[in-house]
Amino acid sequence: MTTTSFNTAGDAWWVATKPRPEATHRLFCFPYAGGSALAFRSWHERLPTGIEVCGIQLPGRGPRLRRALHTNVHELVEELGPALVPALDRPFVFFGHSLGSVVGFELARWLRRHGHPGPVHLVMSGRRAPQIADTDPPTYDQSHEEFVDSLRRLNGTPEEIFASPELLQFMIPILRADFQMGETYAYVPDAPLSCSLTVFGGEDDEETSNGRLEAWSVQTTDRFAVHRCAGGHFFLRSNQERFLALLGLELARLL
Repeated sequence: MTTTSFNTAGDAWWVATKPRPEATHRLFCFPYAGGSALAFRSWHERLPTGIEVCGIQLPGRGPRLRRALHTNVHELVEELGPALVPALDRPFVFFGHSLGSVVGFELARWLRRHGHPGPVHLVMSGRRAPQIADTDPPTYDQSHEEFVDSLRRLNGTPEEIFASPELLQFMIPILRADFQMGETYAYVPDAPLSCSLTVFGGEDDEETSNGRLEAWSVQTTDRFAVHRCAGGHFFLRSNQERFLALLGLELARLL
């Protein structure tokens, strides 16, 4: 695998499995809880060639395994922002799914606060609008058995992880930290972003039902679009072909 990266600590915050030096735009992809840059490794095959797909590699997983896990979205963004700035040398898009949506959203606001170029487009997926508070009880601090049951109900953790006690023991701290980030995220009101915004949700996902996906519209002063795909919270895996086709059409508007 060929890796392209910009970082300040000797390990890559992002990786491109298919570097495209000629690409006019970069798509930075922020993973869901427990996910890594590997989740996006094949996306370049289905997206326009003018897009270089870059998966964000959060601390505590992959080659960054020895890096401390984060439990707070804003603290993560304060570390990620300066590391990513050198890679913003061409127009770029942020994509995030679930936890990745609030990380990408807050990073876009961090760039604006610090006078850096912002994304030309945001794609937020599988997450209610940030201004809508989470009314569900937290799960990150549940007992081991309860937490595993919660993971099973989400249907996003591969069965082979549950089948391997060693692998499950390895993943639980990562998942707990990521769930803590998502469940304790505190939204701070601010002016809407000036870039266009597209949101995706699963037709059967309660997280984005009852207008909670459409409520993202107040976070932009530009074009806003909504797409729903058949499936639950992880429709981007179960219905990947349809999802990437729609994403490709949205990205083609920028080229």
